[in-house]
Amino acid sequence: MTKVAPIHQRKTDHIKINLEKDVRSALTTGLENYRFVHEALPELDLNRIDTTLNLFGKKLNSPILISSMTGGTESTKKINLRLAEAAQECGLAMGVGSQRAAIEHPEQTESFQVRKVAPDILLFANLGAVQLNHGYGIDECRKAVDMIQADALYLHLNPLQEAVQDAGDTDFSGLAKKIEGICKKLEVPVLVKEVGWGISERTAKLLANCGVRAIDVAGAGGTSWSQVEMHRAPDEFTRELAATFVGWGIPTAESILSVKRAVPAMVIFASGGIKDGLDIAKCIALGASLGGMAGQFLKAAAISTEKTIERMKLTKRQIEVTMFAAGVGTLKELKVGKLVEQ
Repeated sequence: MTKVAPIHQRKTDHIKINLEKDVRSALTTGLENYRFVHEALPELDLNRIDTTLNLFGKKLNSPILISSMTGGTESTKKINLRLAEAAQECGLAMGVGSQRAAIEHPEQTESFQVRKVAPDILLFANLGAVQLNHGYGIDECRKAVDMIQADALYLHLNPLQEAVQDAGDTDFSGLAKKIEGICKKLEVPVLVKEVGWGISERTAKLLANCGVRAIDVAGAGGTSWSQVEMHRAPDEFTRELAATFVGWGIPTAESILSVKRAVPAMVIFASGGIKDGLDIAKCIALGASLGGMAGQFLKAAAISTEKTIERMKLTKRQIEVTMFAAGVGTLKELKVGKLVEQ
């Protein structure tokens, strides 16, 4: 029971730091290097632009993912419920934060349970892949999925964060074989995500061989978790170690292209520094199926469900206007030849 305070405190610290501190990467997403060809005569009706898609058996109204953020404390319970209510209203996908706190301390379970307000959304459970080297297995993965009635399970990879964190879990050896085992046994799709440093071609191939059904690149250019850890470091040594890596990672745009090259058939989610619907549209044109945002939705959810819905509706409209002005009426058309490198 000695771990209650550290896990609880870490979750609280992460939210507080993300809301109050500058924790941006020194890198950019790379999306600024691309632009759409403007079509002055689009031959389309803006109000008939189709942003719907089907994924893992669920229909989404827009290719927007509320990226995995939080859970495990009383304050984050309120945030998760607001995010989920808004996702239900807008017909979007959502991931919860790491459920390790609730696996180890069942009293935290309720902070992740959002189905009561979001019965229809595409919902992703979430555990750290490194925990498979610390006693976790198929039982814990099933617990995470069952806990929130999830449609799929994220296993997140965060080696750099663990390496610069005080007392982080840094044994990532032999994980591919264990991920493969989970993919074979789990009843729902297994997805893998980074947390902000991107996925390389080598890692994408390794994950595809494991049987992973989708990869969330979570590239560099947004929140840098080494910067987050820098702000909560207990001493100068750890602070300086974390600060070293502010410019580390594979930018989001580059990572999407890397995964697409390595495994052309892989379902790709794009996150990491995505700021609006225009960025999401660029990610889809590069090869992604969903674009994930966290910070903007977190700030809105810290205020109210209404603010969160407002932000989601704005993001959806930004995607629609982008498609309209680029002369494309569907997401399928958006993936074909409308984006140019500048």
